[in-house]
Amino acid sequence: MRGLSMVAKREQYVVDGRGRRTAVIVPAKQYQKLLEDIHDLAVVAERREEGSISLDAMKRRLRKDGVL
Repeated sequence: MRGLSMVAKREQYVVDGRGRRTAVIVPAKQYQKLLEDIHDLAVVAERREEGSISLDAMKRRLRKDGVL
């Protein structure tokens, strides 16, 4: 996954009055990539039960949709 390879070398944390970590600060680009990864995983989970189709069937579908 992209997000895992982009982990900061040194994390920054927000702590409460007792010194317990309550949040992590990450660069905006890294955060956006993590959101994209989460979205991709959600799509995979939603489509888990769908059956597969052959390569030829996919090519026909793409041609019909004007992609190929």
